[in-house]
Amino acid sequence: MKLDLLYEFQPAIAPYADKPHPYGQREAEQVVYDQAFEQIQLADKLGFETMWCVEHHFREKRSACPTPEAVLGGLALTTKNIKLGYGVLLMPFGFGSPARVAEKVATVDIMSHGRVEWGTGRSTPMEQTAFGVPPTEVSKDQWKEAVEIVVGMWEQERFAYESPNFSIPERVQTPKPFQDPHPPCWVAAGSERSAQIAGENGLGLLSFSLFQPVSSMAGHIDAYRAAFEGCKKPLTRVLNDRVGAYTLVHCCDDLDEASDYGLWDSVRWWYHHLAEFTLEWEFPNLSPEEQREVFPLLQPKVDEPVDVDAYQNEDMIICGTPEMCLEKMARYDEAGVDQLLCYVQFGMLPHEKVMRCLDLLGTKVIPELEKRGHRVQAARVG
Repeated sequence: MKLDLLYEFQPAIAPYADKPHPYGQREAEQVVYDQAFEQIQLADKLGFETMWCVEHHFREKRSACPTPEAVLGGLALTTKNIKLGYGVLLMPFGFGSPARVAEKVATVDIMSHGRVEWGTGRSTPMEQTAFGVPPTEVSKDQWKEAVEIVVGMWEQERFAYESPNFSIPERVQTPKPFQDPHPPCWVAAGSERSAQIAGENGLGLLSFSLFQPVSSMAGHIDAYRAAFEGCKKPLTRVLNDRVGAYTLVHCCDDLDEASDYGLWDSVRWWYHHLAEFTLEWEFPNLSPEEQREVFPLLQPKVDEPVDVDAYQNEDMIICGTPEMCLEKMARYDEAGVDQLLCYVQFGMLPHEKVMRCLDLLGTKVIPELEKRGHRVQAARVG
């Protein structure tokens, strides 16, 4: 298993209370970009495989990254080795034309000399409704159609398209990607059925363990592998059978010291804020049936202390010394994860401790993972 990074560019929390709007927000967002670039440039030298950059909109306190192509373009010129992942680009048509996706991804691929991994997804109702995307199964159809359009624009000299959902007159798309025929495609999946859809289409799977034990995620991966083996009509010519999973990761010299500088407070804040945000912004967009199903799961995380031990003991998060992290990561490897997306910049963790975390992962953990070896199959042209 290889180690990746996932960045949402979460601004620091404290400045909002110290300065009037918008100055606290501005300062926090500027600082988080400077620190993230320093962290990623260090990771580039330490052997991390891929840096994944989200596309989020209107995610107060959680993410200040709506334009991953700008971030990845900057990293293309300031890193040398690490792959650059869109984690993920939002594909339904309301978020933007597939023609713009084709242009943006290909440009970063050229700038990085072929280091792009193309993650795709549909987002959540809060973002969908703001951009006129139907928060229904229609968005799934639009995701698939958009991926087909992007690949068509990359592979055909001239491209035109017409359907009830989208149309574009004949045009010559430029630039074409550096990778031939194009960067490997992934799709984000939060359920077993979504994982099967990734496999049925011959795409890489981006999953997570933040709310489920590794054993449960392993079931999703098994379903994905079975679906991939039965794939009859890949969505793209680049077959990608890798599985990526993300979770909160903090590697430290001593857990007691980490507790003193806010590790567990940061984990609690992350889960508490996610529940709070979901109830305020996502909940109103759900059907009454969905609300009844979701509410009992979220409300305790808002009203009661977050049980950090439960997440840590089930390896839903990975926190500890290099030896402890390696032991937990081995369970992800055994579950079938090819790339573990380490979410290291979260909560109130000081920048210097995140840098130390990366250093420990790069010098103590990655070499041990390399000794375990990797699967031969990965992205390939079918």
